[in-house]
Amino acid sequence: MNPDLDRLQSYPFQRLAALKQGLEPPADRDHIALSIGEPKHPTPSLVSETLIAHLHLLSGYPTTRGLAALREAIADWLGQRFALGATIDPEHQVLPVNGTREALFAFAQACVTRTTPAPLVLMPNPFYQIYEGAALLAGAEPRYLPCTAETGFLPDFSAVDAATWERCQLLYLCSPGNPTGAVADRETLAELIALAHRHDFIIASDECYSELYLDEQAPPPGLLEVSAAIGNPDFSRCVVFHSLSKRSNAPGLRSGFVAGDAEVIERFFLYRTYHGCAMPLHHQHASIAAWRDETHVRENRVRYREKFAAVAEVLDGALPLSLPEAGFYLWPETPISDTELARRLYAEEHVTVLPGSFLSRTVDGHNPGERRIRLALVAPLDECVDAARRIRRCLERL
Repeated sequence: MNPDLDRLQSYPFQRLAALKQGLEPPADRDHIALSIGEPKHPTPSLVSETLIAHLHLLSGYPTTRGLAALREAIADWLGQRFALGATIDPEHQVLPVNGTREALFAFAQACVTRTTPAPLVLMPNPFYQIYEGAALLAGAEPRYLPCTAETGFLPDFSAVDAATWERCQLLYLCSPGNPTGAVADRETLAELIALAHRHDFIIASDECYSELYLDEQAPPPGLLEVSAAIGNPDFSRCVVFHSLSKRSNAPGLRSGFVAGDAEVIERFFLYRTYHGCAMPLHHQHASIAAWRDETHVRENRVRYREKFAAVAEVLDGALPLSLPEAGFYLWPETPISDTELARRLYAEEHVTVLPGSFLSRTVDGHNPGERRIRLALVAPLDECVDAARRIRRCLERL
């Protein structure tokens, strides 16, 4: 077996299950899970109806490159959302994927060159654990860039030395961030693009939360948007990852895309022809319907704004809350250990939250997720408010 498999760490939810082992939550109240970032809003009917209408296509094999109509819908959406116009080439700069989780993992396998010393894959800390696993199984060394309150919950890229950038082959960027909701501004993205060209690495920008923003007048900028604006119109060294899971409440559809540098996309396409991960045809047609509709996305943002406002009102004074720029997570500091608070919330209030330390790695004696918890406001509004009241009650007993 691949010895690098032994380097993989337990997934956060495995650790959470172990943390809760042996605890007996109160039986007089229903369980509320704020731990998993799985959207619970209804999937738009236009998606499900289109999916059903194309079930007859199950008799045919899909192609790895996907339907031209899907790639065109994605290119049109990118052009409208990120002010790119018709500059995206759907034939060479867009590739559908089965959700961005598998694509984010597979991407490192395709673009990391095994060298001595081991190449570096840089990533934020805390982070989506797929980045780390992808790096390890590609034969690279993960390098964790702390995201703290002092750095605005984004990596301080200016603190990365030239030797590190020289060994870097791939930078995973997550903006808006999971779990912090922080958004990289245009100046930061422009500087990263310059660094990628100076030091010969690829930027993999995970933008899966880009459509869940609190200010309707301030959508988060994207890597391709900035790339075009600074005179890099072919998106050299820039690849973005987008998904319908959060945007369209369709995590079960397993539908997303990668887009950007045509040379990188072509090599990734070659990898994927062997990887065997073509999107089913009925999923592709449902995805076309989703990418071509913005009404349900705006309604989705309204629901999350309502939940953020309601939960913040209940927890005011109990936890030091700051609302994120985007996403559906809260990332508050905790008055006691994050793992101990998670245990108490489950044992005393039947609420599950995710300890922040499970999403981070300890570097130089510091884990940037310690004394924080991630609250995913994915449940219905009334459940989120009920959970907030239970959290407040638990905190008041401390």
